[in-house]
This record gives sequence, C-alpha cells and structure tokens, in this order.
Amino acid sequence: MPRIEKKEVFPYPAEKIYQVIVDFASYPEFVSGVDEIEILKSSETHTTAQYSLNLIKKFSYVLELEHEKPHRVSWDLKSGDFFKKNSGGWDLKPLSENETEVTYYLDVEFKMFAPKMVVNKLVANNLPQMLKAFQKRIAEVG
Repeated sequence: MPRIEKKEVFPYPAEKIYQVIVDFASYPEFVSGVDEIEILKSSETHTTAQYSLNLIKKFSYVLELEHEKPHRVSWDLKSGDFFKKNSGGWDLKPLSENETEVTYYLDVEFKMFAPKMVVNKLVANNLPQMLKAFQKRIAEVG
C-alpha cells in the first residue's frame, strides 16, 4: 500500500497535541479498535510498545517509536504476525500559539493478501475517525 498522509489544522498548541500522542497507554480509552497497549521500554526520546487491536480480526504487533518533543513522533515495526511493514508518524507544525498543522502519515504492508479495495476502505474509514478521536481527547485533557 502506498504511503497515505492526512493534514489537518488542530485548534491547540503543538505541546498539548504532542502530550496526547505520546500517552500511548491511554489509547484504548479513546481510539476505536485499540484493545491494549503495553509499554515494553520507554525513555524521553524512544518507546517500544506492543499494540493489541481488534479491527475486523484481533492482532498485535510491536512498534519502535521515536519522539522529538514537541514536533514529531514516528515509528517502525519491530515485530508482529499481521504486518510486513508498518511505519509512520505525526508531524506537528505550530501555526500560531493555539493552532497546529498536524500531519499524520502511514505506510503499511500486510503479510497476507489483502484486497486493495478493502485496505483502502479500512484506512479511509478509520483515519478520519482516529483524527477526530485525538482532537476530542486533546479537548478533554484540557
């Protein structure tokens, strides 16, 4: 699947958005389909996390995440039986004190055959919902 990218302007400072993005363990509380995230290793600039999802079927995988406070969070697949490739990230570009251009990008390949139409529909449906869930969470955490 080719890299997908979505840009939106969030009415929040980059620091606030960044804090919600790096609170990986709380994703099951507000991101649909995320059952659990176990933090395996964490530092100021890196996190290794195991994601357990339930999207059409249950699966889990481990991502190596790199954080560049407060402008970027990116990841690459470390292991898993569902993905051949899973890399992506969030880029945060402050536009003003309370506005940030948020770019979310994702590049995935599956180990098994997945019809392009199904993959595109899954991504097309889930990506806007996920971004809305993050905006709602940012508003809730104040």
